[in-house]
Parts: sequence; structure tokens; C-alpha cells
Amino acid sequence: MSDLKRGGAQLAEAVKRAYELGQDDYHLEPMLLVEDGKPVGKISDGDAAIFCCRRGEREIELTEMFTEEGFDKVERRKLNDLDFVIMTMYHDKFKDLPIAFAPAKVVKPLAQVLSEAGKSQFHCAESEKFAHVTFFFNGGENNAFPGEDDVCIPSPKGIDFDQQPELSLPKVADTVMDALGKYDFVVTNFANGDVIGHTQNTAAKIQACGHVSHYLDVVVHDALNKGYVVAITADHGNIEKLYTAAGKPDGAHTTNLVPFIMIDPADKSPIALRDGSLGDVAPTVLDVMGIPQPAEMSGRSLAEGKNWGKDRKMLLIICDGWGLGTGDENDAIHVADTPYWDSLLAEQSWSKLHASGEFVGLGAGKAGNSEAGHSNLGAGRCVMQDDVRLDAAVKDGSFKKNPIFLEAIEHAKRNGTALHLLAYLTYKSSHGCIDYPLNICEMAKEAGLEKVYFHIIFDGRSTEPGSAPTLLAELDAKLDAIGLGRIVDGVGRGVALDRDKNYDKVKRAYDAMVDGVGTQYE
Repeated sequence: MSDLKRGGAQLAEAVKRAYELGQDDYHLEPMLLVEDGKPVGKISDGDAAIFCCRRGEREIELTEMFTEEGFDKVERRKLNDLDFVIMTMYHDKFKDLPIAFAPAKVVKPLAQVLSEAGKSQFHCAESEKFAHVTFFFNGGENNAFPGEDDVCIPSPKGIDFDQQPELSLPKVADTVMDALGKYDFVVTNFANGDVIGHTQNTAAKIQACGHVSHYLDVVVHDALNKGYVVAITADHGNIEKLYTAAGKPDGAHTTNLVPFIMIDPADKSPIALRDGSLGDVAPTVLDVMGIPQPAEMSGRSLAEGKNWGKDRKMLLIICDGWGLGTGDENDAIHVADTPYWDSLLAEQSWSKLHASGEFVGLGAGKAGNSEAGHSNLGAGRCVMQDDVRLDAAVKDGSFKKNPIFLEAIEHAKRNGTALHLLAYLTYKSSHGCIDYPLNICEMAKEAGLEKVYFHIIFDGRSTEPGSAPTLLAELDAKLDAIGLGRIVDGVGRGVALDRDKNYDKVKRAYDAMVDGVGTQYE
């Protein structure tokens, strides 16, 4: 079969026309292949589809549209008997979907060790980060351990988050303070640094930093008054970096180190803290509370040698997306009015923790994220993350033996229908890699499936501007070598992969893949 019939060459020409109209790869509006006036390869009842992205926050909304019963954010045509597979579990709401690389449960996470020691514990965050202080912090366990109570405070609804930079932090703070004195261990997440840090609103970021500082002041003083040892840290960096090198608002995670602050109300003398990584935090909690560290935890206490006394209680505050910045005008925490935060760094004992790259189970040089951060914080060791797991599976050949992929292919064979691959057209993004759908297409070929359709999501961030036609030509050649697969539509990541609840925008991608709505090409 010629390259042209694989569909990449036709889509490349459509992309070039879109470039001429001023669109770029990131913002490309939906384009779809038609033959004899009809869209080709639309996702239909009884089909199988694999969403070949692996990360999380940008994949949630499109996954909801395909899978959520009673979805009401926008109108969409619900498909029946669709086997919709996700690569990784990027939100706990999808725990019942077929997940190709389900989270590996951590053996003996902190919450389990505390529970088995007979300690009570309280986990609290607003809904944007609730899964992180429960599911991820607890090592992939969906249910609370005995003696653990979890409370979720709803995040603001119906507004853009940057219009309320304090988010639901006042209620989180009140709830945590109500729990202090009632539990042996309390962990909470202050979401503002990450949620507001992802926006493009510089003023909101600076305000958010002020709110975090204020509520740290309130909660920490309450905890100290109740005799709790307090630790304050972060899961990764984000809000501390305001602008990119080009001077534009920067909403991305960083590779910056994060702080680790400790305060002991029973001993005002300085605490000798060493530098380390997030996997050292859980052992530090156990050290304070006098609980033996299990052999499964490879981290070490950050305060080795200190005598904490007996029967100590502890509060752990995780400031989400709160890295150590440059301390200049490009650093939101530095620019903001944060008197209590400033006093913590000036007057209390603190050290620096690695929260990115190999230190938290990510690829070398990769920025940390909330899932990696909280899983490492709760596990007491370095937990291998999804991108490393998937890349290793491709390399060692186990990817092609994945039973979830095989079942999706079998589903399409049983029904006499098609397999659809939502394919991310890049080689090196944290969200995915074109090698994944190509491997699955090879699996489908070996299984004798005849219809495999590629629905392209253009990147525009990890790829060079204007490179989509070249990447499509490479994809055409690879599909020709496999002898299976057709490229039937394409859309920019900025449309399909949203993280700000712009469901009207994501619907344009969904409607293109399902109903054939978009700019047509032949």
C-alpha cells in the first residue's frame, strides 16, 4: 500500500493549509479524512480504543467524555460497548477502566506502617489534590487503612481557579486544625502552588503565595500549641518560576529542589537536617514517632541522631508545586508578601530535597509532578513512575504482551469492529510517545485484526514548530512497514488535551473522532 493510502500524506497537506491560515501545531483545529463524502474511521459502538497518552492532568477531560456515565459538562454522543483503554491511571476516578499499566502498589507505605503500629491518622486536601494525599500517598491503595480518616474539601466550582487564588485553603486549614489533637499523624496538601501555578495569571500566582504563607502561619501555630512536631515540604516545583526564557508566563513544573522544614515545640534548639529526596520524608516521620522503619523503605531519616522523646505526634504539610526559586523578580514566592514563609526560612531548621528526575523515579532531567511527588513522600523510597515503566516495557518487549492491549484487540475481533489509537505525535513528551501506538499496531497485525485507525494529537511543545508534516511522513513509512493502520484525523494538543475544564474545546476533538465534525480533507 502506498504512503498516500496510509493517510499521513493527506493529513500533512491539510496541516500545511492550516499553517497558511495562521494555526500552529499546538492549536490545530480538528481535521478529518473523507472518502466519497463520508468521514473515514470514526469511533463507533462496539469498537475498541486505546488512549496512548500516559500522564494525567491533560488527559482527564477527553477520557471523561468517552467513558463517564451521565456526563453532563457538554452534550456528547455516548458510545455503547466501547472498550476504552487508558495507559496509566492518571486519576482515581478511572480506577475501574481497563488500565494497561496500572499503578504498582507500594509495599508498606507510611500509612500502612502507622496503622499497623496502632496510630491514628488524618489525611485532608481539597478535591484537586485529594487523591494525592490518599491514593498516591498510600502507595496505590484506594481504601483507607484501619485508624485512618480521610476528608475531601471541594475545590471551587464554576469559576476559573485563578479568579479565586486562595482556592479552598481556608476550609482545608479549618478542617486540619479541628483534627489536630485528635490524631497521632496528620497530613495535608495546600494545593495553591500547583493549581494556580499552572495558570497564566501572574497576579493570581503572587496572591496564591500570600495565601499559602498566611495559612501556614495559622495551622503551624495551632499544631505547635498542641504539641505536634511539624514538617513542611513540597512535592515538586511550579509556582516559584513566573516566566519562561522568552518572557512569557510559565505554567510548567520545574526541576527545582524543594524545602524541608522541621519544628519541634518541645525543643527550640536547631535540628540537624541533611539534604535528601522525597523518599526520605516517610522515614523521618517514623523516626519522630518512634516507630521502626520497615525493611521495604530504603529512605533515611533527615534528622538522624535527634532524640525526639516518646509518644510524639506529627503534622506533615505538603505545599503543592512550591519549589526553591531564584529569589528574584522571576520568583513568585520571593515577589509575594509572605512574611511567615520568610520567617520559617530565616528562623527554623531546614534542608533541601530532590523532587524530580531519577530521584523520584522519573526520567533523567524530567520535572517532578504531583503523582510522583506524593507516591515518593508516602512510600519512603524511590517509586518508579509511569514514563520509566512504559519505556522499559517497550525496550524489553513486555509492552507487546500486555493483557489489556491484547483484550482490546480481541474485543474488536469478536465484534468485527475496529481498533482506534489516540496517538500522540512526538517522541519525547512526558505525555506520550508515538512508539506506543506503533507497537500496538504491530500487535494488532500479528493478531489478524484488519481495521486499525490512528487519531493524531499534535504536540507543539516537545516538537519543533511546523514539524508535523515531517513527523506524519515518518509515521506513514512506519505504518507501511507494519502493513496495517490508517491515519484518519488530527487535532492539536491545545484542543484535545485541556486541563482547565474547557469542555467546549475538548468536545471539538471528541466530535471529530466520533461524529466526523471538522475541516475535511481527501
